[in-house]
Amino acid sequence: MTDVLDIIWLPFIACAVLTGIHCYLGLHVVMRGVIFVDLALAQIAAMGTAVGLICGLEPGSIAIYLVSLVFTFVGAAVFSLARFKDHRVPQEAMIGITYAVSTAVTLLILSKSAVETEQLKSMLEGELLFVTWPQVYKTLVIYGGVGLIHWTFRRPFFAISRDHGRTMTASARRGWDFLFYMTFGLVVTSSVQIAGVLLVFSFLVAPAVCAMMFFDSATARLLTGWSLGMIATVFGLTASWTWDLPPAMSIVAVFGAMVASFSAAYALVRRRRSFARPHPSDAPAGVAAFLSAAPARERDSGSRCKT
Repeated sequence: MTDVLDIIWLPFIACAVLTGIHCYLGLHVVMRGVIFVDLALAQIAAMGTAVGLICGLEPGSIAIYLVSLVFTFVGAAVFSLARFKDHRVPQEAMIGITYAVSTAVTLLILSKSAVETEQLKSMLEGELLFVTWPQVYKTLVIYGGVGLIHWTFRRPFFAISRDHGRTMTASARRGWDFLFYMTFGLVVTSSVQIAGVLLVFSFLVAPAVCAMMFFDSATARLLTGWSLGMIATVFGLTASWTWDLPPAMSIVAVFGAMVASFSAAYALVRRRRSFARPHPSDAPAGVAAFLSAAPARERDSGSRCKT
């Protein structure tokens, strides 16, 4: 038992740090309807990493991290401008195109590299089992700074997420969008190095989607999302140790089962509510006729009183 804790304790702490910021950002992403922005920014960061590798930079070095960060900030600028006023083209379409192009460019670059297979696997699965305390500390500091920014400017961020910032000017909305996507990209660039693209996407979207099915307030959604993220982490790491599976993919699978269970429960609750509230059309014919004729009777009685 001690050996198990020694191996999975640090990955568990890393996932707890990831859960804290990603559940919050996931609420914004789902409300904005830009579900795949995480994958797109992560792939842009991976493209930056591939460029650094082909230029001779060492994997995992500060230099290659900075290159990835610059690429991510460029992607943030693109996404902040990729919102059409008349909504003729959905922003999600532009995000999807960006993801496809950046993925293709990354594969083209890595095809000329000697570490293509290993690098692609690292981008997808991360290095969760080999995470170190310095990585956790660095990530915690970055997330703390991003959290402070979002707490300070929470009102404009939520205004854009809830109603697309209808009361803002176009330039102000683009400015807040750029700040949001820039901080979002900073988080994703740091997260992907630890957990990989798939697990980062799952931490971002799965807890937020489950929480939004049953709760309306941001506080309730956030607390529920954090709880679900930790539960998925515990079950995923336990399954990884028990059956000798990749930890990141195990947690992703648990998130999948969680979303399926919550979706079924939500459908069942909705079905029961619909049966508990019968529509007037479901009433007997005589009662329905009486209810439909009530407004006419009220008008007639009102006109008689006036005369």
